[in-house]
Amino acid sequence: MSESDRRQITQAQVAKDFDDVAGDYEDKINAALSFGGREHAFYIDVKREHILRLARDHFTDIGSIDVLDLGCGLGAYHAGLEGKFGELHGIDVSAYSVELAARRHPFVRYATFDGERLPYADGEFSLAFTVCVMHHVPPPQWAAFVAEMRRVIKPGGLALVFEHNPYNPATQYIVKTCEIDKDAVLLRPGRLRRLFARAGFDDVHTRTIISVPPAGPFLTGLDSLLGHLPFGAQYYLSARKPS
Repeated sequence: MSESDRRQITQAQVAKDFDDVAGDYEDKINAALSFGGREHAFYIDVKREHILRLARDHFTDIGSIDVLDLGCGLGAYHAGLEGKFGELHGIDVSAYSVELAARRHPFVRYATFDGERLPYADGEFSLAFTVCVMHHVPPPQWAAFVAEMRRVIKPGGLALVFEHNPYNPATQYIVKTCEIDKDAVLLRPGRLRRLFARAGFDDVHTRTIISVPPAGPFLTGLDSLLGHLPFGAQYYLSARKPS
């Protein structure tokens, strides 16, 4: 969908769309990924390891920090994060997705919101991450989404964003053929960096991932070496809220 068309979509419509697909979300994702020979769980594991690595690089003790998964959906990343942080919170606009996530992961503190104001105090979290969420947010709300993310992060805290890489042809194909992404507008890394810089973040960086499937030490190392090139299927942004 073009960005101009996507501007007509509201957060309420996004919430309804994800309520409707929550029951068979994984099946739909796996169908879209089938041509690549790996299921969604593989890519979840890859990004979860990046979240943990980036957190450990930034914080002295990740076991003492409170963390927010913004746009958590069904909590796909949460099983592998149990016991890693002080507290793990998840929030989403899809009430049904959050209901299912809470049944599966009782150690996570879940909430829903309207897609605009997060129900948390200023500086409540040391780390906030959002995985393949922003391309579902209506473009007119991108800046507000980033501003809210910044508001709930502590001074000196870390923001992480994982997104599809619009420069990768395989990614473009998957997005175009996946029902869940029918309303997606992909963000170029440069545009995402500008959004975070304008919101007042420092040390804003992006790096591509999954240029090759990072399975095993050799391919994982190779994927890391290729991260400065624009070919990865996805990319991450890291940014620090000034102290």
